[in-house]
Amino acid sequence: MAVIHHTTLKPTKLELLTTWLPTRPWYRGGADVPVLEKSGGFRLDDPEGEVGIEFMVATDASTEQRTAYLVPLTYRGAPLDGAEHALIGTTEHGVLGKRWVYDGCHDPVLVGALLSLIEGGAPAMAQSISDTPDREVTRSYTGEALVAEGLAARPTCDEEGTRLPAPQGTTLRLHRVLKPVAGNPPLPPRDVLGHVASGWQGPGGTRLRAVLMVLNRD
Repeated sequence: MAVIHHTTLKPTKLELLTTWLPTRPWYRGGADVPVLEKSGGFRLDDPEGEVGIEFMVATDASTEQRTAYLVPLTYRGAPLDGAEHALIGTTEHGVLGKRWVYDGCHDPVLVGALLSLIEGGAPAMAQSISDTPDREVTRSYTGEALVAEGLAARPTCDEEGTRLPAPQGTTLRLHRVLKPVAGNPPLPPRDVLGHVASGWQGPGGTRLRAVLMVLNRD
């Protein structure tokens, strides 16, 4: 399991996202620079122990209505071949040294770990505590075994989020702009094959929850 190092990052992840988020088609802010807060998220373990995998909820507090974004990230000790377009930036980690930070939807290690989570083969882990499962993350899957081997990460984005090709003719739809629901845990639409849901910190100490992504048949 991944070890969480409580150390410095220069620049921080939020500083990197401040310039990257406004370039995304699903960004809801205006011309002003976003004011980002880390509101929640979880991690997944790389079976090889080489790549850091995080699903961060970053909230933009600069708009009249606060907007929460789902930002999958991977952290690598060397550049990912062919993924220059997905590089968010580099940062200096106080323990691990230079790290390359990617939009994780373009990273096959994240995609494989995410499919394992949806299928129930790997747990979601706490964002900031080592070796601790995140019990708030819920998931479901109904279908054949998901085999990610040989599956290339070729995501496409639009104003609503990101679509990722998945095995057996399925598609993962990541809701980049999170819309809170009343249910606890949040339930997916009935016609999907699988889903992942969780919560994050809202204003005034509230806890907000939503379906983060769904798996559909093409």
